[in-house]
Amino acid sequence: MKEGIHPEYKEVIFLDSSANFAFVTRSTLDTKGRETMKWEDGKEYPVIKVEISSASHPFYTGKHKVVDTAGRIEKFNQRYARKPKAAAK
Repeated sequence: MKEGIHPEYKEVIFLDSSANFAFVTRSTLDTKGRETMKWEDGKEYPVIKVEISSASHPFYTGKHKVVDTAGRIEKFNQRYARKPKAAAK
């Protein structure tokens, strides 16, 4: 690889504060000026806070809900509902 053209690839802690879940992985995200945290191995790593991870995402937790905002499904059903056919004489 050419020197000096690739971003620095180092270990960081991704912290999902909504689920109190953290994991260590490698990333090229800029970590200058970020807070650090001591991990289970005794080393300090920069912390990148995320809003959602596999520990809090509805797809992975099984708490997925279909949210019908503003009654869109009802409006659709009312507009395109099939009308009963007149009885054949």
